[in-house]
Amino acid sequence: MMDERKEIIVNEQLDEGNPYKDWPKEKLGHPFFPHHTVVQLIQALLVVTFLIVLATLMPAPMEPKADPFITPEHIKPEWYFLAAYQFLKIAEKLGFLGAWAPELIGVLGQGLAILFIVSVPFIDRNPERIPGKRKLAILLGITGVLLFIGFTLWGRYS
Repeated sequence: MMDERKEIIVNEQLDEGNPYKDWPKEKLGHPFFPHHTVVQLIQALLVVTFLIVLATLMPAPMEPKADPFITPEHIKPEWYFLAAYQFLKIAEKLGFLGAWAPELIGVLGQGLAILFIVSVPFIDRNPERIPGKRKLAILLGITGVLLFIGFTLWGRYS
């Protein structure tokens, strides 16, 4: 009997702060778990099943095995890697410095460029927010974009 009273008191206290206590049950809807999670699980299983059936019925075409000793004449990367590709090709011309030079300069040069981009906010300490008054930041940004476009086009047509 005492436990029933405690339960009633606790329920009444919980209902005091509940703005939806007077709403009908069907208007409140149903809880997220397990109703929505079960629906999501069924949908995910259907998608995975569909992909497995699709992969089984229409497998990917099997090409001949790759031969590492026979490569195509010239393979170019996607456009967003062409600037880095061209920089590596230019670094190959520095082989007269030693066998280590092309790889080291090619990789470290690109790393230093990224480090420079990250350090631009520390180099340009101008507190102005108006772009017209931030000459150094605008100059560095335009120079970087033009260099990227130039190296990309050079890599595309070389």
